[in-house]
Amino acid sequence: MPGTHALAFVRFALEHGVLRFGEFKTKSGRVSPYFFNAGLFNDGACVGRLGKFYAEALVNSGLEFDMLFGPAYKGIPLATTAAVALAEHPVLAGRHVPFAFNRKEAKDHGEGGVLVGAPLAGRVVIIDDVVTAGTSVRESVALIRAAGAQPAAVLIAMDRMERAGTLGNLSAHSAVQDLEQTYDLPVISIASLTDVIGLLDGDQDLNTHREAVVAYRAQYGI
Repeated sequence: MPGTHALAFVRFALEHGVLRFGEFKTKSGRVSPYFFNAGLFNDGACVGRLGKFYAEALVNSGLEFDMLFGPAYKGIPLATTAAVALAEHPVLAGRHVPFAFNRKEAKDHGEGGVLVGAPLAGRVVIIDDVVTAGTSVRESVALIRAAGAQPAAVLIAMDRMERAGTLGNLSAHSAVQDLEQTYDLPVISIASLTDVIGLLDGDQDLNTHREAVVAYRAQYGI
């Protein structure tokens, strides 16, 4: 059953067109009955609320952490807004959580380097929108370890719970599971495909999409 926080996030994504139902061709060539594009959280009000969802998911996880890291490019505003929300979170009692992010290309003047923000130190949570190939997470883990810090977890908005590969040669695991196993890192998500189906179960207007989403999960899901 979806949690209240996760279901509220799914509804929020739907309201802003970030979550859509229909037919969408993905990079893998699959035709998905739903699409999630966090890039459409693109105004101040909704990004501020998005940060609160990230902060709440992180606090609710009970994970011990020291700072946030946002991989370029999508992770940069996500880590920023999550840090703001954490500073206002009642459970953290005014604790100010530092954050950092990386550049795609090293800067050869001024402070130089590829890292911007607080120095990487302690237990670092990597913040992104979704995990597909996991490339940004792998690069982030390498940067964090090179700085002498410890990757503590990955925090994402949506876990698609979807296996990689072709229909005749599907991976045994999802991209999230592969990351967890490869790096021995927990992956925390605000919501998942289970929560999307929970929304469809409880909404008469959207229930017409349920059969297609459930069939897609049966074909490609974990």
